[in-house]
Amino acid sequence: MPHAHPARTPHTAPTPLPADALNRRIELLRSTAGADPRIEGVLLYGSWTLGEADAHSDLDACLYVREEDVDAFDGREFVERLAPLKLAYTNMHGILAVVFDDLMRGEFHVEPTGPGIAEIATWRGQVHFPRPEAAVLLDRTGHLTAAARELAAFCAPEPVATAQQLTDELANWTLMLAHVQARGEMARAHNLLHAVIAPLQLKLCRLLRGSTTHWLTPSRALETDLPVADAERYATTAGALTPDALRTAAANSWQWSRDLAAEAADRWGTRLPLGLHEEIAVALSPAE
Repeated sequence: MPHAHPARTPHTAPTPLPADALNRRIELLRSTAGADPRIEGVLLYGSWTLGEADAHSDLDACLYVREEDVDAFDGREFVERLAPLKLAYTNMHGILAVVFDDLMRGEFHVEPTGPGIAEIATWRGQVHFPRPEAAVLLDRTGHLTAAARELAAFCAPEPVATAQQLTDELANWTLMLAHVQARGEMARAHNLLHAVIAPLQLKLCRLLRGSTTHWLTPSRALETDLPVADAERYATTAGALTPDALRTAAANSWQWSRDLAAEAADRWGTRLPLGLHEEIAVALSPAE
């Protein structure tokens, strides 16, 4: 007998939370962690620490637990003290991911205090805390605040080596795109275009425009971070999952990659394998 499905509800965007909902939950996290002697430190990351949090933002935090308690620490039980949960699971990166009852999302790393705080130094160039004291909600020893202060200044990527890496990555992955597209794997080609190639293009574009604050998520705030002309070029690389649309998007994508790479070469002297670039363009062209 077929299973009955619940009636579909009309599609609506998530309702924005009250303006101070994230603030209240952060303060509750601070007080709840402070009352739990097993937790020695709490560090926020993400949009809150950059001063960009709004009614649609997530609550992202590292919980630093005493090493003798970390194995028995139940992260879900702790997070449920903040609000009821609609979903809680360990995500693909090994992080406790939750959805609160008001549809606010959250990610919580549970780390042993000593090794966890020591690892913060390895985040340089990827994460920064422009307001370390705002990012640190709890610090019983002072070590967490000291580590966060070391990342107070944004460390921009070194342009020459980074531009060369991105130029080479774009050639490699776009050639793979040409191969899978020629094989007829349109869904795979579509995924390569959007999930692999586009972020690399946006990073190279950001590097060239001096707009690297959102380096980890280069599509974030694209509409305000990058010139309109770049946003328009990016839009031409987004194609529907049909052979003709995908071929057009792939060709547009590779042309933008080549233009960005050429601009980087003019500015920083990076190497351009021009022969390979032309062969990739030919490979992306539809067969006659």
